[in-house]
Amino acid sequence: MPLTKQEQDFLEYWEANRNNKKKFLRQFSIGLPLGVLMVVAIVINLFSGWNKKAEMVARGNASFMYTVVIAVVAISVFITVFSSRHKWEQNEQRYQELKQKEKAAGAAHS
Repeated sequence: MPLTKQEQDFLEYWEANRNNKKKFLRQFSIGLPLGVLMVVAIVINLFSGWNKKAEMVARGNASFMYTVVIAVVAISVFITVFSSRHKWEQNEQRYQELKQKEKAAGAAHS
């Protein structure tokens, strides 16, 4: 079965950009909005006041705030790197599958 126009376009795009998209800083910049969104949700949840005991601990202990900041940064970096690498891996897998499909279609026509 021959490749569709969309599949052929993806193959051309990914062949041209796959090495660029694998670079760490590029992946980091792509995944950063998701990481920041998760951090914002955590901070809003922490300081919304729905849990009075957690709010008292947060306001009464200065080292707690350092822990929260470190945790927020760690969560943000993890989500950013994980989501961008996952997306790259999905595209790479699709690319490999389409290359196999293209190869099989070429062999069938020969």
